[in-house]
Amino acid sequence: MRLKDKVIIVTGSTTGIGEAIARRCVAEGARVLIHGTRRDAGEQVASSLGSAASLYIDDLSDAGAAPRLIASALTAFGKIDGLVNNAAWLVRSNIHTTNAELFDRAMAINVRAPLLLIQAALKSMEATQGSVLNIGSINAYTGEANQLAYSISKGALMTLSRNLADALGRQGVRVNHFNVGWVLTANEYKLKISEGLDPHWSEHIPAAFAPSGHILSPEHIAGAAVYWLSDESRPISGSVLDLEQYPVIGRNPLKENK
Repeated sequence: MRLKDKVIIVTGSTTGIGEAIARRCVAEGARVLIHGTRRDAGEQVASSLGSAASLYIDDLSDAGAAPRLIASALTAFGKIDGLVNNAAWLVRSNIHTTNAELFDRAMAINVRAPLLLIQAALKSMEATQGSVLNIGSINAYTGEANQLAYSISKGALMTLSRNLADALGRQGVRVNHFNVGWVLTANEYKLKISEGLDPHWSEHIPAAFAPSGHILSPEHIAGAAVYWLSDESRPISGSVLDLEQYPVIGRNPLKENK
């Protein structure tokens, strides 16, 4: 039980990577605050985890949501040992379609909310010598042409992680960061179908994208998260890990048919 008696907040945990992290945390002995925007999905996840889970529904694009969420966790469990900033708005946009409203919403959910959540949780996490884990994306390095606002926000989140790891180290609060690659979540599967791929697309991934033949699962990310939320990783802080099947920076894929 690597997280025994710890209290972990996981934002965006009613589906996908967040749900997998929440479930793994409970399996490792933690109590978890489940968060999302859809009450029906949240109730399904929370009820399946029993007394180890509490549910809080709120929209992180609202600046007031962060202190409300932290207050909900403290009311339910009395302390906070870990905060996983997983919730994100994955939006398609390019240089032509990224207007001010879209850009501001992406930054509000993907960057401002994690900052405000850490700020609101800081006093409690200083008391527990807690751990923050920010879930970013390999898009932080450049991203794709049709993910401009999203990629910019993930680059900002990576800087936020490094800055706060340096700033909070002497207070005993650790901040680490994942840049996650291509993950087969239910939402990703549906998105690719809506963009024209066939229903079996996930079974035939080109080797350039997945040398193993399969893209990552949410459970792969959840397994990695446990280490950074646990005392096993103490006192390491400021780490940025790329979770993908190949080197992300400087990669030059083989330009031959095999």
